[in-house]
Amino acid sequence: MTFPIPPSPKITRVAYPIDYIPNAKVPSLGGNPKNIFFLTCDAFGILPPIAKLTKAQAMYHFISGYTAKVAGTEVGVTEPQTTFSACFGRVFLPLHPTQYAELLGEKLEKHPDVNVWLVNTGWTGGKYGVGKRMNLKYTRAMINAAMRGDLDNVEYVAHEVFGVLKPQSCPGVPAEVLNPRNTWDDKEEYDKQAIELAKLFVNNFKQYEQHANEEILSAAPKTTL
Repeated sequence: MTFPIPPSPKITRVAYPIDYIPNAKVPSLGGNPKNIFFLTCDAFGILPPIAKLTKAQAMYHFISGYTAKVAGTEVGVTEPQTTFSACFGRVFLPLHPTQYAELLGEKLEKHPDVNVWLVNTGWTGGKYGVGKRMNLKYTRAMINAAMRGDLDNVEYVAHEVFGVLKPQSCPGVPAEVLNPRNTWDDKEEYDKQAIELAKLFVNNFKQYEQHANEEILSAAPKTTL
């Protein structure tokens, strides 16, 4: 016999013992990661589809937690809305975000062979309404390349505004896709939108400046070209 489940007005979360999962590893401990990926959905179409971050940039972008709410992920959202969520999960942080960022920096200092990547699954060729979403095939190819080590020895170029390091080649990905400015028909409009996005980053970060160290602050994007 089955019983109908009454409708719930809210989506909830549940927790259960890990030994309920077949083949779970207990204790759930592993070694140090070789790659750390920050995922963002940039509705402005400005950030590279993949970029390597310096330690300072990793801390800065970790604190910023930039992305966009998109339809299907938030109730009532019908088109992308820019948002910042510290450490990509602000509501769950009991301590100030800069403390977690500094802890990340200490780990990266201790393990310099760990790569930190910023992966943009958002728009390319223009902002929302003009460009298109990043091809999932390319995102998979870039992440797989990073994990295989294929991006360890390629040429990198710093982004003109954000300073993050853009690989100039990646197996399975056209070179122009790796450089977002090249995907825009109007290059001047790209530069303008890049500055506007940078200003959003800087304005959001004002709430953390008082507690952030100089290294973190040095990774802020430019607001002029």
